[in-house]
Amino acid sequence: MLTRLALGLIWLAQWLPAGAIARLGRGIGWLGYRLAVPRRKVVLTNLRLCFPGLTEAERIALARRHFSALGRAIMERAVMWYAPLERVTQFVRLEEVEHFEAVRGRPVLLLAPHFVGLDMGGVRVAIAWRTASMYGKQKNPALDAAMRHGRERFGDPVLISRQDGIRPVVRALRDGFAFYYLPDMDFGPRESIFVPFFGVTTATVPALARLAQVSRARVVPVVTRQLPDGEGYAAKFYPAWEDFPTGDIEADTRRMNEFIEARVREMPEQYYWVHKRFKTRPAGQARIY
Repeated sequence: MLTRLALGLIWLAQWLPAGAIARLGRGIGWLGYRLAVPRRKVVLTNLRLCFPGLTEAERIALARRHFSALGRAIMERAVMWYAPLERVTQFVRLEEVEHFEAVRGRPVLLLAPHFVGLDMGGVRVAIAWRTASMYGKQKNPALDAAMRHGRERFGDPVLISRQDGIRPVVRALRDGFAFYYLPDMDFGPRESIFVPFFGVTTATVPALARLAQVSRARVVPVVTRQLPDGEGYAAKFYPAWEDFPTGDIEADTRRMNEFIEARVREMPEQYYWVHKRFKTRPAGQARIY
């Protein structure tokens, strides 16, 4: 019931001006910080691990800004899921696309870390180019339907189930689809290796290097940032990585984490801190959460 009410609120918000949607989203983030106590604890734990040099007051202030950005991103899906194409393309601008255009014509992996604007960037990139991405089915049917609708309504992107493994991904890459790859979540020990992230030994999926090797794809990072004052989002492309993969899976995965960490330091309130990024621990280490 709550999910349907939330989805109804997002649907109604499509008719609001961008600034009003942003203010509504920040208000929801304000409530989320106060009411979603377990997730607030996860955020503060993550910030304590990743930013040990901050004071507790500074970490709390950063957590509040994160919930504000996250609440905005949730409500601004009103534009991405329901607004006309013209408004969507104006709401999310593309930056430095020459880095992507330079390697088009061969398989391309778009490295897209988990910032709050991740879905906005994914939808916008799918409008401009043929893309594929991994999709995890949501437990709530109404939420699952809304998310699929939002991702599929422009550009005819290919959504690949996580349970299907990498073969459909390689096939899509070879068929000319750029793969919008979300690499930085904890999927447990079976799929991961341990490499540092903010100095913390972190279970990290090493599929980026493996996919690049199997498909001979170039890696082009694309990071979507939330703009101030309800101005929407900007999806910025970075130069294609040279000398990647190297054949050293640990070094390649560490390079990926280092790139993501550098982007997080640029806009720390926008990283997806509500995720239990450090849940899987090496053998013998205590649980963090």
